[in-house]
Amino acid sequence: MNTEFLPHWDLTDLYSDINCAEIEYDFEDLEKLSIQFEWEFKDGLSQISGKMFGETIQHYEKMCELIGKLEAYAYMKHSISINDIDVTNFYQKVQETNNKLLSKLLFFRLEVNKLSDDCLNQKMSDPVVQKYKSWIENIRKYKDHQLDERLEKMLLDKSISGVNGWVRLYDETMSKLRFKIDDVLYTETEALNLLLSDDYKLRQKVGEEFKRIFTENISLFSLITNTLAKDKQIEDEWRGFSNPMSDRNLGNQVEDSVVDALVQSVEEKQPKISHRYYSLKSKWLKLDRITYWDRNAPIPFLEEREYTWEDAKNIVYHAYNEFSPEMAEIGKKFFENSWIDVPPAEGKEGGAYAHPVVPSVHPYIMLNYMGKTDDIMTLAHELGHGIHQYLARKQGYLLSDTPLTLAETASVFGEMLTFKYMLKIEQNPHIKFKMLAEKVGSMLNTSVRQIAFHKFEMEVHTRRRICGELSPNELNEIWKKTQQDALGPAVNIDDGAALMWCGIPHLIHTPFYVYSYAFGDCLVNTLYNVYENNLVENFQDKYIEMLSKGGSQRHKELLAPFNLDASQANFWKKGLSVVEHFVDELELLTKELNLE
Repeated sequence: MNTEFLPHWDLTDLYSDINCAEIEYDFEDLEKLSIQFEWEFKDGLSQISGKMFGETIQHYEKMCELIGKLEAYAYMKHSISINDIDVTNFYQKVQETNNKLLSKLLFFRLEVNKLSDDCLNQKMSDPVVQKYKSWIENIRKYKDHQLDERLEKMLLDKSISGVNGWVRLYDETMSKLRFKIDDVLYTETEALNLLLSDDYKLRQKVGEEFKRIFTENISLFSLITNTLAKDKQIEDEWRGFSNPMSDRNLGNQVEDSVVDALVQSVEEKQPKISHRYYSLKSKWLKLDRITYWDRNAPIPFLEEREYTWEDAKNIVYHAYNEFSPEMAEIGKKFFENSWIDVPPAEGKEGGAYAHPVVPSVHPYIMLNYMGKTDDIMTLAHELGHGIHQYLARKQGYLLSDTPLTLAETASVFGEMLTFKYMLKIEQNPHIKFKMLAEKVGSMLNTSVRQIAFHKFEMEVHTRRRICGELSPNELNEIWKKTQQDALGPAVNIDDGAALMWCGIPHLIHTPFYVYSYAFGDCLVNTLYNVYENNLVENFQDKYIEMLSKGGSQRHKELLAPFNLDASQANFWKKGLSVVEHFVDELELLTKELNLE
């Protein structure tokens, strides 16, 4: 696909250039505001009135939003220009400067946690403070895990040379890797896209090249993984977290027991969904067992369509519009205002993301669009994020940020809307079969495979704590086992496939992020079932209201209008049963269409 003329985003709604005077003005303003804020309120929160406390929160929010704006601009510039030394230096400068500013503001959260319950309850009578009640409650959940101010500052200051430095090393290493296939050099994103080819020998070559490149770099990736796991262990021990994922769960506003129930439910369902699906796929591909590289391969006897960017936009827009014209109109803003960076490019980060930026601006989306069906689903997914972030802006900077567990709700729901729309307008039964097969594969990637990632992560962090540094071979073996358990006997997890943990950036960027995909997928399957069966009146209005809440409410409150409760044992099984029914349908169609 020719990607030369695909649109790029326009970041001038943030800043005109990395060297523009506005950036320096904002840094100067923040320096003055943060010094004044620290001087006025440090060691004095307990003495001020409720009205004054509300005003301090508003001042704090204003400074955090400006810091967030600078951080978002630097990150987005860097994500599409990783190999540009000027942009990289700018990104590092912003991180270091923002860390100094945040260090001056650190006292505020710490002192909020030091307030007695009686003192805080008195301040809660003020309507402004009441508005921020959920934000305050979320902060105070960390009360028992908070260190003294000097230690908290030291951890924040050292993050640049510690965690952030290792993450940067990983990103820059990945961006420079080149995969040589038939004498052509490909970036990681481009090489992964070749695995969607219907050419078995090409997929095999790509798999061998990934094995070669990751083997060459395994020592570095092992060092990064071990160092970050040890760093997390040290901080967890100081903060009193015995479970490696508890810190993340606290931030996600979800109980450990709820995540454990999700993981257990997925594990129990694996034989009936992923194992069956890959057994079917081995028959479609005429193989006794499929390799790891064949998991996402197209069905060989069915045509792979290529979609232009205009095709993708129209499909996703109409899918959203059938569900909610209000959401579709918000989505259109991203297309009409250059809020999306679409094509893959040299030095551009792989994958895709939607960045909320700050409420005073708007979200942005980054893609690596290659014209495949999967790319349409990725657009639908990221646009769901973007719409969610846009709707939540009204909550303000501190309350708009949605915990990871619910951040995937709108994105996965958008994928389902788009899939159902494409299935409805397609007339060819073989193409419909292909779409269903690819959708199930995608759902398994989002649920079963992400839980396998989570189990790998848990095993790595647990064993790192008990046994010390893990060798590359030990990391490979953990990956091999967790993947084999998840995908089943029909998939051959060989020595090449055992290296693929090296290419999962979420394991490096955000520890224990990955289960949120499965959380979101299973939640959405249950939620979509409520919508499709008309089990709740005014579903669309309630759904938009839920997205608009941002991070101001927990999952139990947000799901209550739909009569759903994620803490109930059968909640996850309902969501996973949707995938199981799709696999049932694929088994029947395989026989009806003589595709065995």
